[in-house]
Amino acid sequence: MRTLYEALNSRDVEKVHRLLAPDLEWWFHGPPSHQHLMRLLTGSTEPFAFVPLTFAAFGSLVIVEGYNKERSVCWVHAWTVTDYGIITKVREYFNTSLTVARLANSEPDEGGSASQSSVDVVNCQSVWRSKLCDDKSVPGLVLAL
Repeated sequence: MRTLYEALNSRDVEKVHRLLAPDLEWWFHGPPSHQHLMRLLTGSTEPFAFVPLTFAAFGSLVIVEGYNKERSVCWVHAWTVTDYGIITKVREYFNTSLTVARLANSEPDEGGSASQSSVDVVNCQSVWRSKLCDDKSVPGLVLAL
């Protein structure tokens, strides 16, 4: 992931193309004026630097959080990476508080009635939370694993 951000910030298009799948799936949450990553990926010369401050990995999902001082915006990228190191999906969040949660089904009690046995119980465990937007009034979202 660090290699990708170095390539993005130095505008090394060839290196970026080697790391990204040609059919990259991209999802964005934030003001349309903050679609800086899409602009960079499509050839814009916009002077926006992505400076990653934290990295966290959960299987094939890599979370990267950063802050751009010049624009006073915090951002989170959630990248899906194959076993071969190719990035196939990115979810981008700008000025959004993000919580990553792992969902797991639990078996209902064996002593329960027939109507209770057909109900799935879902446990939700928070495994990561963005920190850079804590002092701002921003929307919050949950990314479920």
